Amino acid sequence: MTVVPRLVLSAPSSGHGKNALAIGLLAAFADRGVDVAGFKVGPDHVDAAYLGLATGRPGRVLDPRLVGLGRIAPLVGHGAAGAGLAVVQGSMGLYDSLAGRPESESTAAVATALRSPVVLVVDVAATGQSVAALVHGFRSYDEQLWLGGVILNRVASARHEELLRAALDDIGVPVYGALRRQDLPSVLPARRYGAVPALARTGEATRAVRRLGETVAAAVELDRLIGLARSAPPLPVPPWTPEEAGREDGGPAQVGPGLGPRPVVAVAGTSGGSYSHAETAELLRAAGAEVVTVDPLHDEALPAGTGALVVGGGLPESYAEQLSANRRLCIAVAELARAGRPVVAEGAGLLWLARELDGLPMCGVLDAVGTRRDGLVTGYREATALTDSLVAPAGTVVAGHKEHRSVLTPRAGARAAWSWDGGAPEGFVWRRVHASQLTLHWAAYPLLAARLVDAAADAAADPATARSGGVTG
Repeated sequence: MTVVPRLVLSAPSSGHGKNALAIGLLAAFADRGVDVAGFKVGPDHVDAAYLGLATGRPGRVLDPRLVGLGRIAPLVGHGAAGAGLAVVQGSMGLYDSLAGRPESESTAAVATALRSPVVLVVDVAATGQSVAALVHGFRSYDEQLWLGGVILNRVASARHEELLRAALDDIGVPVYGALRRQDLPSVLPARRYGAVPALARTGEATRAVRRLGETVAAAVELDRLIGLARSAPPLPVPPWTPEEAGREDGGPAQVGPGLGPRPVVAVAGTSGGSYSHAETAELLRAAGAEVVTVDPLHDEALPAGTGALVVGGGLPESYAEQLSANRRLCIAVAELARAGRPVVAEGAGLLWLARELDGLPMCGVLDAVGTRRDGLVTGYREATALTDSLVAPAGTVVAGHKEHRSVLTPRAGARAAWSWDGGAPEGFVWRRVHASQLTLHWAAYPLLAARLVDAAADAAADPATARSGGVTG
């Protein structure tokens, strides 16, 4: 059993303000000295990064499709270790699921798995007493769901608030706060900048989070909310740990003593965090790696002794000009790959390894050209590995997520990474390089970290094998 005071913040649908409110709520509690942890339902690296900026600890992604519903509570227990409050920001509407599986992949399913109270954020700008019918419907739709109360957003006036509170009191639903129409302005940096402002802790991002925290602190009853969070029962499962995850998946979780120095694995990111899920670096360390950060936008060299590189799916493709301009690092990455060192690139990391993107030179590891388009490709894929690689043996089936505007020509190399229903083979496997626009959550595949660390150690021990591109396992 793990004691974690917790809340799930959701809404009837997208657009009710739960993202800004979740960030502000975490910032408000942190400003009061509460050690808080933030989690985002769904595959959104950007929202998770801002939750992390508000809390001072990594914001984490909770995605039942990517990690399985059974891992959700253990991951919260791990990510909220030592915290006085965990806030889980939902995605879309409370009962919605991109894949059409609300019983296992919606915010409601996550809340039920966590045995957590749900606070519903409701935009009431065009609603009066009918708010009671709306909230009653959400409360009664699923008898397993614990609807702990609501926060009202975009209230027009004191009289409007009085009507809303009276209607909700009639059905016994507590109101934990009310924000006026202008209280949650659009102050966060534009989403086209991705997670970079939050991870880099830019002045604009920091000021935006602070402002949201001040707004929420003035409008929300924080003491009552944390009381609700503390009423959640202990989590019924032990916390996830990177060491145990590796063992349970059937492989060694750590390189043993006497097997040589710890391989240095560079993970793309900034001083405030990586473009990978937080569990990626934790799994790499548990597998025996020394994990260091490399900033693709600013660092001109790989960290000393780098034996492997991981570029996570949170790297924004909108920074093509900066990535291209950093020629020294591009050359260093190309040399690392051509020397047979392990390189795993997900999402826009694949584009960075290409020859060029929109006519801008990139690393040139892969003989492919990227082009940005207007339409957004997004969604989950159940993919099958087509080629033995350090990511997975051929035939392995994984769940991943894609979100990108750029397309690559060709779509796959001579040794493709993945295939899935309705699409041509995708991605590149070359020597010890595995590059794809599909992003995995490594907590679901902990042996990936062990395989990468083993490959880095093998390449360091036998450079001739590395140059030949041999892949172990």
